[in-house]
Amino acid sequence: MNIILDNSSGKPLYEQIKTQIASQILSGALPAGFALPSMRALAGELHVSLITTKRTYEELEREGLIETIIGKGSFVATMNLEQARSNQMKAIKASLIDIVKHARAAGICVNELIKIMEDENGQGC
Repeated sequence: MNIILDNSSGKPLYEQIKTQIASQILSGALPAGFALPSMRALAGELHVSLITTKRTYEELEREGLIETIIGKGSFVATMNLEQARSNQMKAIKASLIDIVKHARAAGICVNELIKIMEDENGQGC
């Protein structure tokens, strides 16, 4: 697993870790059944608190991307990738709707939001 944290980002560390692990799972880089490091080992490796990795794993489990077996560890869940991507798209859509509402309240148009996303993402997908 390759995880890069940006301490200067406004994004919480648990969210950065979660996003990167989820991305690796959905891309197939982490196959079903892959054993994730223990929460304690990952916390040590990334120099973050155990609470941060615990929250990350709990959210990944809630989203159905990993499963935890007491006494054995956490593993990439066996799942239908299309269903997992569909679930991710629903969560993204909900977040975008919230962002658009906030932007409208601040007088920011959708085209400005698109520009922000393009600038953030570089060349697009």
